[in-house]
Amino acid sequence: MPAFNLSLLRNKHFLALVGNGIISVFSVVNMSLIYRSLDKVHVGSWFFFLTILGLSDALRNGFLSTATIKFYAGAEEKRGKEVLGSVWFLATVLTATLVLIDFGIIPFTGSISNEGTFSAIRWFGLTTLSSLPYTVTFWILVADEKYIPILWLRLVNSGSMILSVIILIITHKMSLSNLLLYNFLTNCLTSFACYIFGFSRFPTIFKRSWKCITELANFGKFSLATSLSSNLLSSTDTIILNAFLGPGAVAIYNLPNRLMEIIEIPLRSFVGTGMSGMAVAFNKKDMGQVAYIFKKYAGMLTWVFVPLAILAFIFADLAISLLGGGKYVHTEAPNIYRLFMLMAIFYPIDRFNGVTLDIIHKPKMNFYKVLVMLAVNVSTDFIGILSVKNIYGVAFASPFTLIAGVLVGSMALRKQISYSFMGILSNGFSECVTLIREKIWNPLLKKSS
Repeated sequence: MPAFNLSLLRNKHFLALVGNGIISVFSVVNMSLIYRSLDKVHVGSWFFFLTILGLSDALRNGFLSTATIKFYAGAEEKRGKEVLGSVWFLATVLTATLVLIDFGIIPFTGSISNEGTFSAIRWFGLTTLSSLPYTVTFWILVADEKYIPILWLRLVNSGSMILSVIILIITHKMSLSNLLLYNFLTNCLTSFACYIFGFSRFPTIFKRSWKCITELANFGKFSLATSLSSNLLSSTDTIILNAFLGPGAVAIYNLPNRLMEIIEIPLRSFVGTGMSGMAVAFNKKDMGQVAYIFKKYAGMLTWVFVPLAILAFIFADLAISLLGGGKYVHTEAPNIYRLFMLMAIFYPIDRFNGVTLDIIHKPKMNFYKVLVMLAVNVSTDFIGILSVKNIYGVAFASPFTLIAGVLVGSMALRKQISYSFMGILSNGFSECVTLIREKIWNPLLKKSS
């Protein structure tokens, strides 16, 4: 009997997929527990907090995550330390600014009666600070393509959070305030692990240079604008629903959004490995390899998402019931999930259009792309919700946003590299066939013989 192929465990795509799979599964389970243990108002408040917290993540990730990968991946040792030190300096300054702003607002929150808003303001600064080391470490590990440490850190972060939620439920102490507290503590634990095991590379902060800081900032200002716009793009639906229909509608709408983790698992994995590969190729001025990686990953994921979309369309009711409970099955959530999964077939091309523009030093074009999507999303959201006056008004506006993003992104990228939609599909199909033949079919033939 042939021995197990250990090379699979060292494959970066496999490790990235496993890491994203673990955090996504944990996230889905965690959300399921929260939906079942809190009422709709508190669930909506929790999502409001996550939306506000997402703004700080958008600031840091937009400003520095792509810049870290672009300037650090494949760099010489001295240059690498200079880049990482400059990244740490900028991330620390940015985080400290956010924390000080939040602490300055807290004394004036006494008149706020909305528990969700008050809790978000109270915990925003502390939570943002607690996640700083973990966030920077993650950028570095992705650039280094060290996916085993990423896997362990995700286990620490997601595993401790879901364990905390279970403990709160068992001890009958589950509440919004306790949930926010334990979220902060799990971030502290993960960040501490980054320091203790030497993954953070924090001492490189003393190797920073003003020249490199300026270089990162000049690049990051466009990717920052893109990230903030992208965050607003994903947040406007929640904000508009909350304003017109209340937190109950937010809870219903976020159920299918959370189930989209099925798509985000492979998408985040391939985007992460694809970005590092394209960054190395671009730094070597190999645009042919950049184009190959883009077409390969976007095409493969498009074909993978087709059967996933079909299965999700059939089993939408079951998926909603498993995550949120039977009380949500007869709401708009299942049909919205079906719509989102059909749209997901076009996600890979849209996502890789954006990250490729960033990698080839065209973040300005990616920013314009996201701005167009944001304008389309806001306008169609308002038209939809004012027309039908229910959640479907917001949901059915989403395809227009996606179509706008794919068209604008493709127009911008095709000025830099040559490709066609049919070429992406053809390349992706060939890569899928090759992967299945080499990793599945051939080993089965060898085993049978």
